[in-house]
Amino acid sequence: MSVSRYPAEESSSMPKRVKMGIPLVLGFSDEDKIGTIQPHDDALVVTLRIGGYDVKMVMIDQGSGAEIMYPDLYKGLNLKPENLTAYSSPLVSFGGKMVVLKGQIRLPVQTGTDVVEVDFIVVDAFSPYTTIMGRPWLHTLGAVSFTLYQKMKYPFGD
Repeated sequence: MSVSRYPAEESSSMPKRVKMGIPLVLGFSDEDKIGTIQPHDDALVVTLRIGGYDVKMVMIDQGSGAEIMYPDLYKGLNLKPENLTAYSSPLVSFGGKMVVLKGQIRLPVQTGTDVVEVDFIVVDAFSPYTTIMGRPWLHTLGAVSFTLYQKMKYPFGD
């Protein structure tokens, strides 16, 4: 990037220009791949703080249009049916079958120091994961995930 100087800017009495409008770029480099076994086709699975608890086996899925909570996490957080609100939209599994919905619940999800309120659809279905975090959460954080490097990045502070 080139910067042109105007004679008036050379004067020591002039205030310094503040950098403005610098676009934020989130990207991945080969350094991000260090520590992963390549090649692989693994899902991106992380630990997140959900509802005040560290929750393991959370799948980050850019293909999901909703955040899904499975029975193990529902029970592990000691949630009760009275904690849920109704959720009436149909949900179809990967196999094309209708999924039994228990309802919806809003819980805080902490990533670093950022806390986002997330609406989880609670389902009655088996999964090796405790929850799926999809596009609504990723977009709220402004996050980018990359399964090849098993990493997720999002803007934080500066």
